Parts: sequence; structure tokens; C-alpha cells
Amino acid sequence: MVNLTRHLWSLLLVTLLALTSLPALAENKVDSVRIWPSPNNTRVVFDMQAPPEYTYFTLSNPSRLVIDLSGTKKSLDLTKIKSDSKLLKGLRYSNAKDNQSIRVVLDLKEAADTQVFALAPTAPYGNRLVVDLGSKSENQVVAVKQSNTGAHRDVIIAIDAGHGGEDPGSIGRAGSYEKNITLSIAKMLAERIDRTPGMRSVMIRSGDYYVGLNKRTEIARRSKADLLISIHADAFTTPQPHGASVWVLSMRRANSELGRWMENTEKHSELLGGAAEVIQNTASERYLTQALLDMSMDHSLSTSYEVSREILKDLDKVTKLHKNDPQAASLAVLTSPDIPSILVETGFISNPTEEKNLNWDKHRQSLANSIFVAVERYFKRVPPDGTLFAQVKRDNRTHKVSSGESLSLLAQRYNVPVSRIKAVNNLDSDIVRIGQVLMIPQ
Repeated sequence: MVNLTRHLWSLLLVTLLALTSLPALAENKVDSVRIWPSPNNTRVVFDMQAPPEYTYFTLSNPSRLVIDLSGTKKSLDLTKIKSDSKLLKGLRYSNAKDNQSIRVVLDLKEAADTQVFALAPTAPYGNRLVVDLGSKSENQVVAVKQSNTGAHRDVIIAIDAGHGGEDPGSIGRAGSYEKNITLSIAKMLAERIDRTPGMRSVMIRSGDYYVGLNKRTEIARRSKADLLISIHADAFTTPQPHGASVWVLSMRRANSELGRWMENTEKHSELLGGAAEVIQNTASERYLTQALLDMSMDHSLSTSYEVSREILKDLDKVTKLHKNDPQAASLAVLTSPDIPSILVETGFISNPTEEKNLNWDKHRQSLANSIFVAVERYFKRVPPDGTLFAQVKRDNRTHKVSSGESLSLLAQRYNVPVSRIKAVNNLDSDIVRIGQVLMIPQ
């Protein structure tokens, strides 16, 4: 009896060892695939039931990206997933390396820079495998309209709608996505800018897709922007905080960014233009470069702060302010040393009342209008060289209003229509104050 029992235990042990040596059954699966195309890049997101185990490689002639997902079973018909991307032709399965894996092939329209990485669950998404496809072409700058102001260039405002695509930003209690609110306000702001003579907008993103933080400043730089405005909606863990605020780069971050740019000699010519060629290959190159970058950073920071103050004045007329003065922060989108950059928090999406307001078209338009009026006022007061605004300011005379004077009286005296005086001075009524200084166009 004892021998029989030992024999049975031996059989059970052998069976257990055999079972543990078998390959693990496929437990993961792809729940869905989402494609986020942008003008120059495409993000493909595989929504996974569990954290993915993967390897990948690329093939050429034709261009393909091949991804092996271990412990995963087929769950979708990939051929039915449509792609509007300029880079991605389509998806399909291929022969897997074993029966517990799947092999996914991304057929590309051209060779692309690829990044593949996993993301842990963050609301509203679960586990994900992300594929970023980037165009290898370097000449793909956001299209901007040619200036219609003759020999004088436009003031160029780069507008960055925060988040986008796979990154929804903050999510309100009613389910509002920050990325949608910021894009709507950005488009409204761009529309006001583009119908103003002497101004032109550049949209960092014009649709629901994600643009990398460093790429946002690169787009602004290649577009020769005079100012970068990043639009966001704030959030907090409790619903009480509310109000708008404007942020600029902190001095600590500014100094560290300046050091980083100094070490990247390839960026010198990009930042300094023709000056880089003059100081190149000289014994004083580093000192001259640092001096020029210092001046560039000082100009950017002072301009950012002044524009922020102007915007807060006008935001205060249409919404509550969370902070009355510009705030300094270490934010990636504000780190360009050569472009004045600000971040506008239009309100708290985590506050139920402000979330409701931010979903109201009229309120978003009021926010966009207030930002526009402040920016236009600043650049008409301090116009960049070579712009139409600079030429208009040189051509304009000034007049200090005295007791008994009115717009109609000044129009007669200077032989200029009232409408032109109002336009140059951003006046929305015919009322003028004693002591007010007005620009009088020729």
C-alpha cells in the first residue's frame, strides 16, 4: 500500500512538472486600435487588456514596422481599421513566431522614424502600446499665409492648443476633455488674429492629435513666431479652485535652459541666425554666443511678462482670475530662449461651474477675444522691427486729449476719419478722457 501511494505521488509530481513546463496560454488581447494622424506624424495606439510584452523591428522595400506581442491572442480584424494617415497605409497580421503570440504589421507609405513604448493605465484609458511614426522630411513646416502687407511683415503669433490626440489633458466632472476646449479657444483666437491687418497666426496643432512638447517650440521657431501662446484649462483634486491665470518661465528654469542650449552647439545657428556664422570658429565663440543668448533670453522673459500682464487685464473683464499677477513655472512649452512664450490657464475644468462655462461657445469666444485684444495692444505699442505695426507707429502722430476735445473734433483737425483713429487706438466707443494720449494716423 505504501509503495502504491509513493507511485501515485510520483505520477502527480511528474504531471505537475510537465504542466509547468508548457508554454503559458495567451492571456492578453488587443481590445481596440486608435489612429491619430497629424500633418507630419501619426500615433497608433493599441488598447491592451494587460501590460504588453513586445518586440519590434522595421523592414524596407516596402517600408514596414513589425510588432510581436507575446502571450496575446487575435481579437480584432485589423484590415477593417481605416487609416487617414499620410504615413500609415494599413494594419494586418502576419505569421507569429509561436502559437502564443501575434505578429502585427504596419504597412507604411514611406520610411518613418518610429518609437514604440507601453503606457500604464491613466483615465480614461487602460494599458496601451503606443507607436509614434514621424516623417523623415525636415521641410514640413506648418503652412502659413503669405503676408498681404507689402514690404512689411506680419506679427506672427504661434498658438498652441494644449494636449491633443491620445493625451486628453484634464477631464472635468461632466466628462469634458481639456484637449477639446483648448483647441476650440485656439481656433477662435487664430480667427481674430488672421482677420487683423499686420498679424498672422500659426496653429501648432489644428486637429485632434498630439504634438511633442519640444516639437511645439520648434514649429514656432521655424515659423519665425514673435510670441508663443499655449492654451490650457487648469485642474485640481477638489472642485473649489477656480479662475484664470497666466504663466511665464521661471528664472531658475531659464538659467538651466540657457546652459542646455549653450552645450548644444548645433542649435547656435538656429537661434542666432546670421550672427552664428560671424562668430563661428573664433576663439571667443562661446563667450559671444552666451552674451547673445543671454540678451535673447532677457528679451523673451521681459516680453513674456509684459504680455502676460496685458492679458490678465483683459481676462479679468470676462472671467474670475485665480492669480492677479503672472506666475513663474518650470513648464516645458515655455523653455525657448529666443521666443517670448506664455501659458494661459483659461479656468479650472475641475470646477463644475467653470467646466460648464468652458463648454459654452460664447464664453470661449470671450476668452479668445480678451487674449487677442491684449496681444494686439501690446504689439501695437511695442512692435517688432520690420512689421506693419512698426511702420504704422512711425507714421502716426500722437495727441494728448484736452478739456472740451472729442474724437470728431480731432478727426476734423487732423483730416482723418473717426473710424481710423478708433481702429489705431483700439477704441470701442467715441468717448475719450482728458489726458489720454491718442495715436493719430497720417
